[in-house]
Amino acid sequence: MNVTIVGGGNIGTQFAAHCAEKGHNVIMYSSKPQLFSKTLTVVDENREVLHTGQISCATNDPCVAFCDADIIFVTLPAYCMQDIAKLILPNMKKGVRIGLVPGTGGGECAFKECMDAGATIFGLQRVPSVARLVEYGKTVCATGYRDTLFVASLPGEYCKEIQEQIADIFDKECKGLPNYLNLTLTPSNPILHTTRLRTIFEDYSEGTTYESLPLFYEEWSNKSSELLFLCDDEVQRICRALSDFDLTYVKSLKEHYESNTPEALTAKIQSIKGFKGLTTPSVRVDGKYIPDLNSRYFTADFSYGLVILKQIADFCGVDVPNINETLAWYDNISLHKDEFSFGDFGICDRKTFEEFYKR
Repeated sequence: MNVTIVGGGNIGTQFAAHCAEKGHNVIMYSSKPQLFSKTLTVVDENREVLHTGQISCATNDPCVAFCDADIIFVTLPAYCMQDIAKLILPNMKKGVRIGLVPGTGGGECAFKECMDAGATIFGLQRVPSVARLVEYGKTVCATGYRDTLFVASLPGEYCKEIQEQIADIFDKECKGLPNYLNLTLTPSNPILHTTRLRTIFEDYSEGTTYESLPLFYEEWSNKSSELLFLCDDEVQRICRALSDFDLTYVKSLKEHYESNTPEALTAKIQSIKGFKGLTTPSVRVDGKYIPDLNSRYFTADFSYGLVILKQIADFCGVDVPNINETLAWYDNISLHKDEFSFGDFGICDRKTFEEFYKR
């Protein structure tokens, strides 16, 4: 197949190496194509090579990248989806499959016009593994590959074919989900990152500085776990309200992390190998620290994560006080007022919401 990867970061590099290794014709679409080697490599934490592949080229030309693509994997942050959709639409061929990795963040709505023009949109529920760049344009380190991947599509009729393609690319079992809402409502980073940031920086206001900050995961706190549990429970209430949809695969984070108490969750997150050493998004100013409000942990996971959950709750009439309070905290410190709105895509109430996701 002709495969285009949008985004040359952690996940984009990993996907490109896997696809090329399988013999697909791979094009990288990147703002820095000159930095890409023809050979891309995935290594483990000991720098042992796991996967390697030869890409066709790297480019920043949308026509070159998209006009012949059979599959396009978009690995950019959620707030970039509308912009990239506008570039793909005039250059895509009918029947192209556009994959969002991961599938949360409202990207399915951003690509509504592409769907109307004959594209199939699909998404992965979670990334295949933790991935961190070793050298941009050349090597990525991947740890903790999942045994099973989960995919959903809009329209749903193409899900089986897509899951077979994903299974072949990664040599992993891939299961199809009943509908795309199983991705949209997955409480991964929109709950995980936002609750952690709120508890770390709960007293932050302009002018506040910190002598030091905890590691984001490795020094995870029980207070973060307690807030996560509360928000996670609210997501499950939203799922129960959407009784017309099979949302079996929107797993509680308690189940995902096999932790029934805040203390157990704290210990679990602190122990995850792929999370070791990851710092809290921050900026150093005069020897002290302030939150990096330009980090995608802020700009994506609140405005294109938690906001989506709140809007769905509003459509369904579900009370979500902890999600609301966490968003109110973010609004008080945010530099960015841009955020996802279902209304921008003609989805204004429960009826139009359900119609979109029943495609």
